[in-house]
Amino acid sequence: MDNSKQNIINQIAQKLDCGYDCYYNPKTNELITIPNFGRLWDEDEFRKSFAAELKKVTKNKSDYIKFEVLESFESFKIMERFIAQIPDKQFQLELENILVRKKPFQNFKNRIDYSVYRQNWFDFKQRDLEKIVETQLNRR
Repeated sequence: MDNSKQNIINQIAQKLDCGYDCYYNPKTNELITIPNFGRLWDEDEFRKSFAAELKKVTKNKSDYIKFEVLESFESFKIMERFIAQIPDKQFQLELENILVRKKPFQNFKNRIDYSVYRQNWFDFKQRDLEKIVETQLNRR
């Protein structure tokens, strides 16, 4: 895979992780990012702030590949895959228990943030998001 394509995949994955929907034009390599509408409080302010971007992707819809922020169940699956590859069985069990209790996302984040696996988690999640983006790009 050429460097520019890998760079686009990396950028899209990072933006998805930050809660942005991405619109990629493969002909021009243009990438437009817009905060995921479902996570916003003020629809009018959102539409004003991103009017130009929304107009462009709406008007030229067929030129863009849309990448949407992951659904909760998809993010949950990434956490499960990460847990499965942790070599420390005790920590693995602790994280598995977190996933079956209330507020699994918040509690997983809190536990990972104060562990030796923090950077491993960020790297793993980025790689997984890049695989998802690459798969979607290759379908086109």
